[in-house]
Amino acid sequence: MADAAVEFLLENLKQLLLYHAHLILDSKRQVENLENDLRLFKAFLKDSTKKRKKDETLRELVRQIRDVVYEAEDVIDAFVTQAAETKSKTYFKKVFFTPSKLLSVAREVETIGGKVKNIYDKNRIDFASLDIDGAAADDQIPDEKKDPTVRQENIVGLEDETNTIIKYLTEASKELDVISIIGMPGLGKTTLAGKIFRDQRIQFEFPTRIWVYVSQEFRKRDVFLSILSNFTKITDDMYRKSDEDIAKLLRENLERGKFFIVMDDVWTAAAWTELQDAFPKTNNMGKILITSRNEEVAWQANRDREPHKLRLLTSEESWLLLRLEVFGKPECPSELEVLGKLIVEQCGRLPLAIVVIGGTLVKKAAAGDMSAKKNAWRKVSESVGTYLNEDQDKRMEKIIALSYDKLPYYLRSCFLYLGMFPEDFEIPVRKLTLMWIAEGFILQKPGISLEETAQDYLEDLISRNLVMVDKVNPDGKIRTCRIHDMLREFCKNEAGNAKENFFQEMKRSSGGIFDPSVSEVVKFRRLCIHSNVVSFISTKPYGPRIRSFLCFSKEDITLLPENISSIPAAFKLLRVLEGKSFKFTKFPSDLTNLVHLRYLVLSSNFKVLPDSIAKLWNIQTLIVDTTSRTLDIKADIWKMIQLRHVKINASTTLLKSSKTKGEKLQTLGTISHQSCTEDFFDRARGLKKLGIRGRIDTLLDAKGLEKLGNLDKLKLVNDAFPLPPSEGRLTSLPQPYKFPPKLRSITLSATFLDWSHMATLGMLDTLEVLKLKDNAFEGSCWEAAEGGFRHLEILQVERTNLVVWVAAGHHFPRLRCLVLRNCERLEAIPIGLADSLQKLDLKRVNKSASDSARKIEAKKLKQGTETSKRNQFKLYIAPGDE
Repeated sequence: MADAAVEFLLENLKQLLLYHAHLILDSKRQVENLENDLRLFKAFLKDSTKKRKKDETLRELVRQIRDVVYEAEDVIDAFVTQAAETKSKTYFKKVFFTPSKLLSVAREVETIGGKVKNIYDKNRIDFASLDIDGAAADDQIPDEKKDPTVRQENIVGLEDETNTIIKYLTEASKELDVISIIGMPGLGKTTLAGKIFRDQRIQFEFPTRIWVYVSQEFRKRDVFLSILSNFTKITDDMYRKSDEDIAKLLRENLERGKFFIVMDDVWTAAAWTELQDAFPKTNNMGKILITSRNEEVAWQANRDREPHKLRLLTSEESWLLLRLEVFGKPECPSELEVLGKLIVEQCGRLPLAIVVIGGTLVKKAAAGDMSAKKNAWRKVSESVGTYLNEDQDKRMEKIIALSYDKLPYYLRSCFLYLGMFPEDFEIPVRKLTLMWIAEGFILQKPGISLEETAQDYLEDLISRNLVMVDKVNPDGKIRTCRIHDMLREFCKNEAGNAKENFFQEMKRSSGGIFDPSVSEVVKFRRLCIHSNVVSFISTKPYGPRIRSFLCFSKEDITLLPENISSIPAAFKLLRVLEGKSFKFTKFPSDLTNLVHLRYLVLSSNFKVLPDSIAKLWNIQTLIVDTTSRTLDIKADIWKMIQLRHVKINASTTLLKSSKTKGEKLQTLGTISHQSCTEDFFDRARGLKKLGIRGRIDTLLDAKGLEKLGNLDKLKLVNDAFPLPPSEGRLTSLPQPYKFPPKLRSITLSATFLDWSHMATLGMLDTLEVLKLKDNAFEGSCWEAAEGGFRHLEILQVERTNLVVWVAAGHHFPRLRCLVLRNCERLEAIPIGLADSLQKLDLKRVNKSASDSARKIEAKKLKQGTETSKRNQFKLYIAPGDE
């Protein structure tokens, strides 16, 4: 943690001295001296990376560095805030963040700097044995951008368990049948349920297959709506229904036909009692599979069927799993076999323990000679061997701790941060990586963007089996990820201990008391709260050291006028504010006094962002979710020099301003068509993602799109409001040379183009992803033109009146993923597309289109070539479409 803290503070001081020195005129000399000492700390931390793992004196010094850097950061930021907002002086006096405190901290930094210099003088660090540029291999920060790799889940053994449960699921029953898989954490209940869910026998037997996460903290309406979304579109009217009405609607959809629902991670019998009324007992063709740690849940769900208690892996299965995790294949060097078999036994043959240890060993297997590998494996075995007398839960906890201790310093903060998300939460990767950047966890590398480096960090955590891939985009990039309950619990415990003080989760007990208590918030650096949010805010917490406030509540939260300013008033040094879960009824004016904000998410109904938003001179990411169709930004965003990403769901009008260019701005959307002037395109040349919403037809003759030489993704949403959508239909598209030269992805929505204009898009040489939504094209027949779409890999067509699609394989030579949504009139998918397709995803199509998809699947299987085996063709047909 100390390494990232020092790097972050150094960059802060650099920005402060360069651009805002007027705020610290009285203390500029102390700040400059502090910067010099921090550079010494940075060198020491880099040089001592390897040795401090074994030297308690060095580790203690590192802790002192971390603590004093945190203190210095707080004091300087408080000093800056007081200079920017004079009324905050009273706020900070409570914790003595005064100019004299800055001098005191500077002296403390100087004292610790003396200890560091003493270590150098006594040569306690043997520089000859160190890699000064990167230290230990595990601690080196990757220099090169890596291609994304999704680690495959290795499922070993359990064939007998799988067959037993599938037998239960396919046998006749007199009424709705509920089967339960029971077992301790980390035993593989979810893995087994997933294996069954994907089994071809189950896919053949049940046209409707649904997976829903329940978890410890749930709302039954969210569970019901999650299941309902597989049958119908969830509308605003549906959200307004009562829990009983939603349960009734779900029950009506499940009363007929076969269905198979997996309810993963049900914690208590009471939870099942809350949920069971939505499932019709009279439908004897329905099956529900529950996973739980609690045997009582199984008996409550079905008193006529004994719960299936999941067994441990056998020794042979355990050893095979470790080999697959470390080497990606069953083979293992004979020199490592004895140690490997010993390690899996020491893991208690518990799958999660083996997978986590495998993530540690995979790094050891990648480098060094066999002697070094054996030594590394022996050390892991010795460490794990000390846990043999512990019970399974304690042993698992210590195995996770061992894996955490093996993490390079730059990944530790990133890993612990995952614990701030709710249990079983589907974590959006884009959101996660932007938060990491805002927190200062991601270090800038030459030639690689912060966003690319953050993605590499996540890939590294996945390769170490500490993070699970959840959903993947059609282009292969990870969209969402998850963390296992036990790993999340470790993150919470490690982050919350007194030594780390990394983050705390606020929870309210049944007695109405928050744990930890609200009075303790004064000590914390980060807070997350996912329930009882309004109650917490109403206590008027005081958190002068809080840098992050995250809320992912499932509750509908509206902040009333008396609470609108509670967050800015409570946490004046905020760096990250994730506030999508609660809705502001008006813009909180004092929010713009939080000058250290780097990541801000707001949910509201307001139509204007005031010019005072420009006071957030550190802001990197600004996300606004508003119920208004339009939003006016009164600030000049081009002068906000740190701004990297602006994402707004409304059609946003930008302020016309000077010739300033937002050199760091990469993402901008969605902006109105009125803002797309020639001047806009001149200053937006650095953009990588652009979204435009409005009268797209007015842009057809506009000059400028071709100037966006770095643009990778373009989204055009045609919005003719207040006219009917079809009134603003496009009659043509710009010529190919008028599109950005590096454009890789295009999304068109509600453009109502004739299918003949697809030929224009087909001529874009760099186009790989094409998404057509909400009648982007209309007409009953699409006949693919010759010579186009030479590089298109992903095609998504959503909501169209297309009936006949005429195409052959050579029209889409590289198409590997086809997604069709709400194409109810489409008669068939061209069989010729089978040549290159690897994935076919259908939802709300008619039976004839589903049948044609089955023919493509059969053709791929019949081919039986090595190519098709490598491609592993996947077909998904949504419930009710088969």
